Amino acid sequence: MRGSVYYLGRRSLGGGGRLRELAAYFLRLGVVGFGGPAAHIALMERDCVAGRRWITRERFLDVLGAANLIPGPTSTELAMHIGYVRAGIPGLVVAGACFILPAAVMVGVLAAMYVGAGTLGSLDDVLRAVKPVVIVVVLFAVVSLATAALRGLRLALLAAAAAVLVVRGVNEVAVLLLAGAANAILTRGRPARLMSIVLLPELFAYFVKAGATVLGSGYVLFAILRADLVHGTRWITEAQLIDAIAVGQVTPGPVFTAATFIGYLVAGWAGAVVATVGVFLPAFIFSGLSARSLERIGRWPLARAALDGVNAAAVALIALVLIALVPHAIVDWRTLAIAVAAAAAIGLLRVNAAWVILAAAATGVAARLL
Repeated sequence: MRGSVYYLGRRSLGGGGRLRELAAYFLRLGVVGFGGPAAHIALMERDCVAGRRWITRERFLDVLGAANLIPGPTSTELAMHIGYVRAGIPGLVVAGACFILPAAVMVGVLAAMYVGAGTLGSLDDVLRAVKPVVIVVVLFAVVSLATAALRGLRLALLAAAAAVLVVRGVNEVAVLLLAGAANAILTRGRPARLMSIVLLPELFAYFVKAGATVLGSGYVLFAILRADLVHGTRWITEAQLIDAIAVGQVTPGPVFTAATFIGYLVAGWAGAVVATVGVFLPAFIFSGLSARSLERIGRWPLARAALDGVNAAAVALIALVLIALVPHAIVDWRTLAIAVAAAAAIGLLRVNAAWVILAAAATGVAARLL
């Protein structure tokens, strides 16, 4: 089937060298990864599949499908899976921790500024400059992943059906499972922040539960937080939740680091640390378990067919995210010009997408200062 190519990523360097590579890459991605899960997936596909060749495109699609189906932040779990393929369980821990750390620190600092000033100020200029680049990065990733995932008419039709179901309001995880089951059936038989410190344990337990039960993107987490923390425990206000969401959006790295902001509001820096560890801990556990399982499941014909169906649907869902992002990202001639320039830099000049995103963010900072 895929043979040694499927596991090629773990064989090129010694263990310490692979871990250093993973730490350096995912720390950088945590700094420049603006745009949310879709952008993170696109950057990882470009860098880890096409660039460094740490993981084959087929395996990347498999771990993307698995990350979509298990609770927790999808792009963070994808980073963990890549770390596992590259350097086993130590690689999984290093990749996940390094991807989370920069965003958690940034969000914690912004939370401290927010508590001190009562406002975040305007970060719109930065986000306005970065969003068009994110559109371009995701577009390239969708094209690349579709080439590998939509092999044949049946998988292309499953992807189209998945897109229609999601547009009509069907839950994304249910769509992924249906696509996997459908393809398995069709190929059956064929190979193929400030409160008492006492709150800390309660805060930790809550975010562990949230991290263990949220399926799909980080945006699902916000609906749960609103019900539980605004209307339930009343640890935060509606306005504070909106600000937490804004920070999660405007900072690079995982959207789940909004939990860091909320933790700071409830119990200061200790709360920020506890909430961050709690919300991401289940992802490490689930990713470790599923990464080991994938190596065996990928060899069974029916399981392989189910994964292929899930992968086709996952590409369709990323394409839908791209379509939804366009009207919010390209709003005038300036943002259109940024998008065109980014497409030329990434597609024609082969400039690393991370540098293009940083350049866009710098123009946004300059525009704000001027």
